Amino acid sequence: MKQTETIDEFYQRVPQANAAGLSLTNAGAGHFNVFSRSACFQKTAYVRRDFYKVSLIIGTGTLYYANKWIQIDKPALLFSNPVIPYSWEVDSEKQEGWFCLFTEAFVQHHERTETLAESPLFKIGGNPVFFINESQLQETSAIFQKMMAEMASDYTYKYDLLRNYLHLLIHEAMKMRPAERFEKYTNASTRITSLFMELLERQFPIDTPEHALRLKTAADYAQRLSLHVNSLNRSVKEVTGKTTTDHIAGRIIREAKALLQHTNWTIADIAYGLGFDEPAYFTTFFRKQTGQSPHSLRNSLV
Repeated sequence: MKQTETIDEFYQRVPQANAAGLSLTNAGAGHFNVFSRSACFQKTAYVRRDFYKVSLIIGTGTLYYANKWIQIDKPALLFSNPVIPYSWEVDSEKQEGWFCLFTEAFVQHHERTETLAESPLFKIGGNPVFFINESQLQETSAIFQKMMAEMASDYTYKYDLLRNYLHLLIHEAMKMRPAERFEKYTNASTRITSLFMELLERQFPIDTPEHALRLKTAADYAQRLSLHVNSLNRSVKEVTGKTTTDHIAGRIIREAKALLQHTNWTIADIAYGLGFDEPAYFTTFFRKQTGQSPHSLRNSLV
C-alpha cells in the first residue's frame, strides 16, 4: 500500500479525471484540475497526497484521521494538504459536488511569499472541514461550476482566472466557522497503533539498495501520521507493551536477516537499503540486536 499518492498516481487510479491528458505542469510551473464528484470512490485509502485539494462534498460519509473522525452529514467544504493523511468512506449512494486539486507552485505563481502550509485552512492542527448553509452552498457551487467551464475553455489566460477562482473559494471559507464536531476514537491508542503497524509494514520489503528505507525513527513515523511523537510512543506501548523503537528495530532486523539469507547483496548494500549511513553502523546495530554480526549470520546459513 502506498504511503503517498502523487497526482500521476491519482490519474492512473481515476483515468477519467484526466481524459484530456493534461501534463503535470499544465499551469506553468504547477498543476491544477477540477472534477465532478459523481464518480466518487466508495472508500479511499488512508494515505497522504502530494497535492492540495479543495472539495465541496454533497452527500454523506465519514472522514478518518489518525486520532479523530468526523461524520459529514450535510454539505461541507474540505481542505486537504500533503501533510495530513486521511481516508474517506461514503455512507450515501448519492455523491455530488466538485473538487479541485493543485500544487503549491500553481498557487505561488511568483506572487505570494506565504506558503499554503501557513494558511489557516491548510496548516497542521487547523480545522479542514466547514459545514455550509444553503446560501454558502449556492455561492461555492457557482465558483466550482465556473472552474469547470474555464478548464474546458481555450482562453489564453484561463489558469490566471482559475487561480483567482481558487483564491475566492479560499477567502469565502475563511469567513466561515469551521466544524467543531470531530470525534475521538473510543480507543484512540488502538487506532494509532494499528496505523503505525500498517505504516511500518508498508516500508518493506526492500527491493533494491537504491530505494533506501525512508522512515527510520519513531519521530519519522509520528510526523507521517501527523501525531506528536510522545502520543505515538504512549499509544504503541499501551497497546503492545513494546516501544515504537522496539517495533522498528525488530522489523529492520527481520528484513536484514531475509536479505542476508535470500540475496547476494553485500553487507554495505543491505546497510544502505535499510537506511544506515555507514555499513559499520548497521553491523553495530545488528550485533546489538542479535548477538552476532551480519557476516556471522550469513556464513552460518551457507
